[in-house]
Amino acid sequence: MEKMKRFIECYIPISSCNMRCKYCYVTQNNWWNSKKPDFSFIPKVKKAFSQDRLGGPCMVNMCATGETLLYEEVLQILRDVLSNGHYVMLVSNGTMTNRFKACCEFPETYRKHLFFKLSFHYLELKRLNKLDTFFNNVKLLKQNGISFTVELTPDDSYVPYIEEIKSVCMENLGTLCHITVCRDELKPGFPLMTSMNRNDFEKTWSQFDSDLFRFKYSIFEKKRREFCYAGLWSFVVDIESGIYKQCYKGKILGNIYDFKKPLNFCAIGNHCQEGHCFNGHAFLGFGVIPGLDKVDFADMRNRILPDGTQWLSDEMEYMMRHKLSESNELLSYKDKVVTNIRSFSIKQNIKNILGKR
Repeated sequence: MEKMKRFIECYIPISSCNMRCKYCYVTQNNWWNSKKPDFSFIPKVKKAFSQDRLGGPCMVNMCATGETLLYEEVLQILRDVLSNGHYVMLVSNGTMTNRFKACCEFPETYRKHLFFKLSFHYLELKRLNKLDTFFNNVKLLKQNGISFTVELTPDDSYVPYIEEIKSVCMENLGTLCHITVCRDELKPGFPLMTSMNRNDFEKTWSQFDSDLFRFKYSIFEKKRREFCYAGLWSFVVDIESGIYKQCYKGKILGNIYDFKKPLNFCAIGNHCQEGHCFNGHAFLGFGVIPGLDKVDFADMRNRILPDGTQWLSDEMEYMMRHKLSESNELLSYKDKVVTNIRSFSIKQNIKNILGKR
């Protein structure tokens, strides 16, 4: 079977949401916007994401500022990327039933390459009386061979409800949900968002036995100074504008819709501008810094149920267990020096210092 050539973090231009979670970065930054995006770029997506341009099959993560599946047009983006043979992960709050039903009508080959990261906003789902909707959609995905994970944000407000959450998960999923790590975007460096000390926070949320939590917590608030291959083995793209960068605060590399030029890849090297790799479960998990990928990304997403079934399809698990170094060459010392020179951007560093992404 094929191996992953690149990991692509793909931003979908949606800032609206059908939920109002107090810990969400949309709420923190007051990014609410009810205006529907201009999806006129869609006809260019299929060509832009061809395997010829990207070098082979890629893992593409689609995420919006708000609810990624809020608008029907996203299904066409999803279909076009899947049609190129890529694997796609999409972040959703799990309530958009009609969108999930539409995905279940995709060809089987597409469904085997599709994965949903379902954010389990427990208290908001209770408030909106949508818990049954959420779990019914999980069952729908599973019945149609689409991979998924269920992930809870460990906000302090959930602490009094932990036993209740565990019980609901066991009743509806047959296993516990995974736990992520919540960042405070109103403070420099995006530190841990909790009133607890680090030891109490870790002890409180470790009871979910989540590999995702263990890995994200182990790298959280730790500045990365190693040579990073992000920008070469992975990149971040705004699918509306087409602008793609090495990483969130990395150097702009070009426009994915500029079909007159080949894509420009250049590793960040030792010039990471982030306080820590806050989405390192994906970037580091897939191996943009070789040696820090001690846990397979599949283990951070999967759960195996008592009946032997699991959340990931065989095809998705296979791809998620691969590291980017398996299909890309490591750079020599000389090439790393050249890359660090190419990667350095005075203009970008000034923007980052001023807090502009």
